[in-house]
Amino acid sequence: MTSTFEFGLDTFGDVTTAADGQLLAQPQVIRNVIEEAVLADRHGIDFFGIGEHHRKDFAVSAPEIVLSAIAARTERIRLGSAVTVLSSDDPIRVFQRFSTLDAISNGRAEVILGRGSFIESFPLFGYDLSKYEELFEQKLDLFSELVTKDVIDYEEDWRPPLKDQRIYPPIGDGQLKTWIGVGGSPESVIRAVRHDMRLMLAIIGGNPQRFVPYVDLYKKASEQAGRPAREVGVHSPGYIAENDEEARRDLFPHFKKIRDRLGRERGWPPVTERDFDNEIEHGSLYAGSPETVAKKIVNLVRTLGISRFQMKYSAGPMEHEKLMNSIALYGTKVIPLVRSMLAQP
Repeated sequence: MTSTFEFGLDTFGDVTTAADGQLLAQPQVIRNVIEEAVLADRHGIDFFGIGEHHRKDFAVSAPEIVLSAIAARTERIRLGSAVTVLSSDDPIRVFQRFSTLDAISNGRAEVILGRGSFIESFPLFGYDLSKYEELFEQKLDLFSELVTKDVIDYEEDWRPPLKDQRIYPPIGDGQLKTWIGVGGSPESVIRAVRHDMRLMLAIIGGNPQRFVPYVDLYKKASEQAGRPAREVGVHSPGYIAENDEEARRDLFPHFKKIRDRLGRERGWPPVTERDFDNEIEHGSLYAGSPETVAKKIVNLVRTLGISRFQMKYSAGPMEHEKLMNSIALYGTKVIPLVRSMLAQP
């Protein structure tokens, strides 16, 4: 497991604060995200993912363009979305953007497809929110064809038919590495199996133990489909500092700001410091010293049997410099500790 296990970082391009406490302009945040990815590549991190959003608290609405800028300045790190909201996009254009990224990066592109937990893209691009599930299912069917076939014959009611159609540019070698992001429904797990795609579990709160049945379902359904299960990954939030006290002191005010802001939109109660501590100690918040975070990741790997962990390192308006330090500690301290612990019987 230690030789194949991968470590990733995810960001939504959260709008961060400057030294004076004022929010940075979104263009500067995007430039900072590029620098964060370059640092991740320098420290040997395996994957860097950028989420798609269309709101004032997240700066990145076009992840593929930012990822292409990163590709031009990096050597080995794999690059992908976290996630691409396929329901409100065109599957062919999504494939073309990622096949272009794959060419620029010399084969390092991936895509994580999802329905999205934010709904701003639906009215923005003229889609009916009542068709949230239907749109994703229809477009995923076509995307699966694009990934697996060179020539497309496709006919469904939601779009004009395609006949003997080739899509350009093609992937240079093999297939585009494709994941389905799953928030916790058995139907989504079965969907990933049906399309023979990798499974990325978005575990953003609570004890990850509750996701064991989903991993078991994925493996069992793959076996019933007559093929081995593909990789399973986990996306969860985290932050690393020199020691546990510093990590909690740095993170809590920013964690509370973003959770309370989203909570007001979704009817959640305000986050307390006790809630925050409980997520670190018993839930899915990977915050603390390198040793603390490493132990928590090892426990996750042994609980779920995953092959990749992606830490959502951006933390609301937390300063870019602190995020850079967290990335450096993840690469230089956490990853070696996890590999060492996993190598032990």
